[in-house]
Amino acid sequence: MEVSGTGAHVLVFPYPAQGHMLALLDLTHQLATRGLSITILVTPKNVPQLTPLLSAHPTTIKSLVLPFPYHPSIPSGVENASDLPFSAFNDMMVALGDLYNPILEWFRNHPSPPVAIVSDLFLGWTHNLACQLGIHRYVFSPTGALGLSVINSLWRFLPKRDDPTNVNTLISFPNIPNCPTFPWWQVSPVYRSYVEGDPTTEFVKDGLRANMASWGVIINSFRELDQIYFDHIKAESGHDRVFSVGPLLPSSKNTTKRGGSSSSSSDVLSWLDKCAAHTVVFLSFGSQFVLTNKQMEEIAVGLERSGVKFVWAVKEPTGGHAAGAYGKIPDGFEDRVVDRGVVVRGWVPQVAILNHGAVVALLTHCGWNSIMEALMAGVLMLTWPMSADNFSNAMLLHQMKVGLKAYEGADTVPDSGELARLFRKLVSEETRVERKRVTEFAIAAKEAVGEGGSSWKDLDQLVLNLFRK
Repeated sequence: MEVSGTGAHVLVFPYPAQGHMLALLDLTHQLATRGLSITILVTPKNVPQLTPLLSAHPTTIKSLVLPFPYHPSIPSGVENASDLPFSAFNDMMVALGDLYNPILEWFRNHPSPPVAIVSDLFLGWTHNLACQLGIHRYVFSPTGALGLSVINSLWRFLPKRDDPTNVNTLISFPNIPNCPTFPWWQVSPVYRSYVEGDPTTEFVKDGLRANMASWGVIINSFRELDQIYFDHIKAESGHDRVFSVGPLLPSSKNTTKRGGSSSSSSDVLSWLDKCAAHTVVFLSFGSQFVLTNKQMEEIAVGLERSGVKFVWAVKEPTGGHAAGAYGKIPDGFEDRVVDRGVVVRGWVPQVAILNHGAVVALLTHCGWNSIMEALMAGVLMLTWPMSADNFSNAMLLHQMKVGLKAYEGADTVPDSGELARLFRKLVSEETRVERKRVTEFAIAAKEAVGEGGSSWKDLDQLVLNLFRK
């Protein structure tokens, strides 16, 4: 039975990166629906992201807009990590730490200040802020229980490699179920920069270590997918205030607008309407990754040789990419495949595309939001993890037999012939078993978020905990 609150006030603070913000905004919607009064903190350039949420909850959700702190490594006007190269990721976390005192002042001047803070795992310093204010902080993980387990273990045990020159040195995590192991180059780039002596990462380390000291842990996943890792986090935290509340997705009415908008949205969906069921492969590498021209060329040739129908979402280069070296579709490609493929530049309605009956599989970088969306839609995944938690996410997909391995690494150039074979396999009877498996997980995911499901119950328990001081 759903818990209805009494208007307890909570501050929600998302980390400004598309993959992080979307899930926490979806959680905010769920909390508001259950009766909480919420203030959500953003910087000016991220205010437009709140429009759907503020429109849906005009009386229960308010915004707190604070100026983005100056940082010499972050260009003026950039306030979202999705618009920065990975090399500036640490700087974004450090810059946001300068909001500590403005938030503290806001709290002390508010007539009815929040009783708790819910903030992203990259904002671990808010744990210290909450302690100073005498309230509880709940860390929100936009990645799954395995990914979070690896992050926590890295910063708790601080593993090193015996040979500093060997990028293939294996790093094991024996304290985590199934003892996941990764070569050094697949370990979090934030952690690797810490080991290599980046002075900014001391602040990052302290924040990430503070996550497990926080009062509660909220994970965007569902227990039927990663129960053993959920149990591990509970054991590591030493309390039962660990909540698995996913998949966090928008309501069906908002699937074409989640995270942006585009004039091409209706065109893509109309094109899919003309395709037979389970015949289209969707290619999407999330909001952060821009492929090199050579990678683009091999993918294009692979699609052309495969003969399969496809939708390809292409992220265009930003200021952090070398001019002319990234994101170029080969000349003439779109004309040659016009009858069986669509290329979309920029934002795409990913949730709506994945839920279209014509789509059978997703070639993905294994970002957690994409995984949750694909599982909920019952879409098989072809994995090409690029960085950060992508590798642990791909490992989970392979363990659960809902993902097939394609490639690994942001610098890998695929083989067009091999890609063509994989694309054909995705739409063939060869993947019958895997597609049945992912359909079963789709059912489990829907049951988890439905009334009385595991995630539904955890959301209710979370709300009850937020009311307790």
